[in-house]
Amino acid sequence: MKLPRLIPGRFWVISIPYLWLFLFFLAPFALVLKISLSQAAVAIPPYEPVLQYVEQTLNIVLNFGNYIFLSQDPLYYSAYLGSIRIALISTLICLFLGYPMAYAIARAPRERQLVFLLLIMMPTWTAILIRVYAWMGILSTNGLLNSALMSLGIISTPMQILNTNTAVYIGIVYAYLPFMVLPLFANLVKHDHTLLEAAMDLGAGRIKAFWTITVPLSKSGIVAGSMLVFIPVVGEFVIPELLGGPETLMIGKVLWQEFFNNRDWPVASALAIVMLGILLIPIILFHYNQSKAMEKNA
Repeated sequence: MKLPRLIPGRFWVISIPYLWLFLFFLAPFALVLKISLSQAAVAIPPYEPVLQYVEQTLNIVLNFGNYIFLSQDPLYYSAYLGSIRIALISTLICLFLGYPMAYAIARAPRERQLVFLLLIMMPTWTAILIRVYAWMGILSTNGLLNSALMSLGIISTPMQILNTNTAVYIGIVYAYLPFMVLPLFANLVKHDHTLLEAAMDLGAGRIKAFWTITVPLSKSGIVAGSMLVFIPVVGEFVIPELLGGPETLMIGKVLWQEFFNNRDWPVASALAIVMLGILLIPIILFHYNQSKAMEKNA
């Protein structure tokens, strides 16, 4: 039996994505994994080599003490749990706000949909640092929000919003809401509206038809949008650092402190590896859901 020959052009087309993944994912991941298995040292770079060639003998020295240290320090447990909690709550808020927005855009006239999508995406064209600094000015004690509330007589003294978890949620939802809206819109715009009409002809009300037809059909969009928000928020650093306070403990902030303040690269690398391991669970679930959806559509 002869195996089919691989066309040269097809080979290069297939190899480019794999080369990209190797250069920008597998190679950096292998480097971080190697550093996580090394030991801190007062040197440049600040860790001992894993491979040591001494007296014509190649020694492989693997230090698992960094992972044992992470399992024994409650600080890192709190950082992981705090990151997952903030990411989960932020994802639910984005879903609660983004679903009605995506649904309204999908039901809008076709000539207006592009305008609405541009309004959703335009804030992302500005650098994240500039947008977060703008929120610092809005949420500060003398900021626009407190000034507006006091001028309306709603509050008599300024509220402490900046440097709290509330400010972190506001910043994260503002930054990641478009990543929830776009997958939902891409799903909802393809729905057949005659299904809703048929359900209402059979006696179902608008709300019941929505929950029994529209929501189940948009499951893949909900999962995609939730993963696009949850996964990056777990490792978020800029927003918690600038808008959060001392009680805001996320793994991205701890990573920064280990890398740049403590200069303990092995522990920081072990933190990153464990975080990636945690994120593999929703990534696998996402791919499983996508494959199931593709099988149903095939």
